[in-house]
Amino acid sequence: MDALDISMPYSMDAEQAILGAILCDPSCLTLIQSKGFNAEYFYRNEHKTIYNAILKIDANGQTIDPLLVLEELKTDSTFDEASAKKYLVELANAVVSTANVENYAKIVKDKFFIRSLIGISKDILDEATSGETDANLLLESAEAKIYNVRQGRGSDDASLLSQIVKDKLYDRLEKLNSSDPEVKAQYQGFTTGWQDLDNVIAGMNRSDLIIIGARPAMGKTSFALNLARNAAFLAGKKVLFFSLEMTKEQLAQRVMSTEARIKGNKMRKGNLDDGDWQRLAIAAEALKDTQLYFDDTSGITANEMKAKIRRMKDVDMVVIDYLQLMKSATRIDSRVQEVSEITRSLKLMAKDLNIPVVVLAQLSRGTEGHGQKSHRPQLADLRESGSIEQDADIVIMLYREDYYANDPDVPVDMDKQIDTVDLIVAKNRHGPTETVTLGWNAEFTLFSAIEKKFDDQF
Repeated sequence: MDALDISMPYSMDAEQAILGAILCDPSCLTLIQSKGFNAEYFYRNEHKTIYNAILKIDANGQTIDPLLVLEELKTDSTFDEASAKKYLVELANAVVSTANVENYAKIVKDKFFIRSLIGISKDILDEATSGETDANLLLESAEAKIYNVRQGRGSDDASLLSQIVKDKLYDRLEKLNSSDPEVKAQYQGFTTGWQDLDNVIAGMNRSDLIIIGARPAMGKTSFALNLARNAAFLAGKKVLFFSLEMTKEQLAQRVMSTEARIKGNKMRKGNLDDGDWQRLAIAAEALKDTQLYFDDTSGITANEMKAKIRRMKDVDMVVIDYLQLMKSATRIDSRVQEVSEITRSLKLMAKDLNIPVVVLAQLSRGTEGHGQKSHRPQLADLRESGSIEQDADIVIMLYREDYYANDPDVPVDMDKQIDTVDLIVAKNRHGPTETVTLGWNAEFTLFSAIEKKFDDQF
């Protein structure tokens, strides 16, 4: 053992008191498990072994007692039978009071996190002194490791199905079905702003990676801005929009053009009249408390995004425009492999931060080579890597008939020219793959629901 191992902090008394309390009163196990206690918090390997034996007995539906634990320990090489029997008796006799088991568990857990920080500090020191790691990558790695300790994610154990159902699923289902709308809203996906789309994808759900694919100039940035505005304004969420192509000012101008119903050309050319200024003031007042943030850092990596999101705190949704302009945190020669690494990082970001991550992606020219019957996009048209399709929870393709209106070889539905766009849900882990049609106003870059008309005749 080196000096670092010898100086590792732990409490022998607290570790023994937890095990002794459980042996004397098995209900103590349920009490500390409800606080998230697990075997990895113990420093001594023999204590981990005993605790795991207790968990196995409990999982089998048996009542915990020293004799059953002894029988379970016989299958492990950590103890011989005589030493195991002696130590279990010592543990049971060492307990002063089972009433303090939660306090013992807190002591052991705190020592575990301190040991974790010491280990991380050693790793960071080794990487920093090796001279082989880029400074930015080192900072990102250090921040991620410390964040994981803070979140208690340093060493998650596998969980038994029945335990997950008991501890988490029932609670979540009860709150999802709560009569209190505020409680219910915390556990269900929040609205996209378009009911028809919500019905298909069940809203914007936590930990989802959502890919929005389209050909250039199809309207994907406008769609993303509409989506971000709806999440921030209608659902009251905190939204962070990363733009690798446009500046913050350009994005803000687009949002205000849509909100104030002012033609984009008028704002760009500086041809605003009194009515435009009045509508702009009304729109600005309406959106003044909306938590919609823009970041226009170029060439940003997924790890750098994650670090910014953590520093902002309480971000509910992230939008990235767009995938093909992102860079990997590691140096990779193949662009296909690099995109694969990026999409994996984005999916992990959505999962780790427990928020929906919406990523725009360009489609390849394959949409224009499907033959003369249609240019409607397919999953195979996602550009540069099949991992985009693999890592995504939801893939939505934007398709407008008028985009191909000048192609003489493709029949165009005149009813769908100019004012509609199809959202083709090509992949959906949560439900069906369907097509949702929205209204499209190019002058204001506005996407809106289409009013449906029903025939009263039966």
